[in-house]
Amino acid sequence: MRAGSVAVVVTEEIHLPSWDLYELSIPCTVFGNPQPDLADPWYDLRLCGMREPGSGAQAMTGLSLHTPYGLDDLVEADTVIVPSVPDPCVDEGRPLPPELITALRRAHDAGARMVSLCTGAFALAEAGILDGRRATAHWLHTAQLAARYPKVRVDDSVLYVDDGDVLTSAGLTAGLDLCLHLVRRDLGAHVANQLARRMVVPAHRPGGQAQFIEQPVPAGDDGGLAPVLDWARAHLDQPLTVEDLARQAAMSSRTLYRRLQAATGVTPLQWLLNQRLRRAQGLLESTDLPISRIGELSGLGTANNLRHHFLKQIGVSPSDYRRAFPPA
Repeated sequence: MRAGSVAVVVTEEIHLPSWDLYELSIPCTVFGNPQPDLADPWYDLRLCGMREPGSGAQAMTGLSLHTPYGLDDLVEADTVIVPSVPDPCVDEGRPLPPELITALRRAHDAGARMVSLCTGAFALAEAGILDGRRATAHWLHTAQLAARYPKVRVDDSVLYVDDGDVLTSAGLTAGLDLCLHLVRRDLGAHVANQLARRMVVPAHRPGGQAQFIEQPVPAGDDGGLAPVLDWARAHLDQPLTVEDLARQAAMSSRTLYRRLQAATGVTPLQWLLNQRLRRAQGLLESTDLPISRIGELSGLGTANNLRHHFLKQIGVSPSDYRRAFPPA
């Protein structure tokens, strides 16, 4: 096991907003502060700028970056991390800098471990590194990622994806989870746990854990479905079938099935399960009700059934979820 060198791409001319500064600071904190009592040598961190090495760039926050490393240094790194890309490249489709894409391809071809945090996945996807692979990003951007790069198998429900030599994460704190996961892979669980303790963060959140988000029915759901979906949400504590929904919507079961799947991307039964899980999440976050009662109110039945679906869909038990999001 070894630490190795870590090159972090800094697209400093984009006027970093505060959340991008946060994601940039994550690998700097994890890999950039020597921990000789945990592992010696520690990681060799290099911030690689888009401009000429040694030049500075003024960020919107009033910060300036001065680094002796440029994109050519990515090729020599053991691990390359792209924390984010410019917002216009995500939201408006502005092309990513071709010199960045070329450098990422060269690094990957040279055997570097490629990592993205949040929107950094767009850079790896543009370079073709994610083709045919499962990957993730912040749930706000996964639909755009999937639409723009159809060869990528985008999973919007997880914190991070470890595909061996290519790893991607959701945004913000999920990036910290992934960086600690890298330390765990490189230096072992004891080192990762001690580092997490010093950072006062959970030692380990599995990558398969859900992003703890609420995904409402997409806009433009063909109009006529909204009333029946609202009705279903109000009756989640009762047994509901596709036939019940179709009867309430005054349409055939086949029509209801087809229209709801087109609107939400899931089958009616999966939609009901998702709504029941979100109801359970809300009750866990806002009440101190027993797990068995939450199972009843959400329509998931017994406490055992609630635990089964929570572990399968969310990745943690209801009790662990409540500890992470305690009631106010």
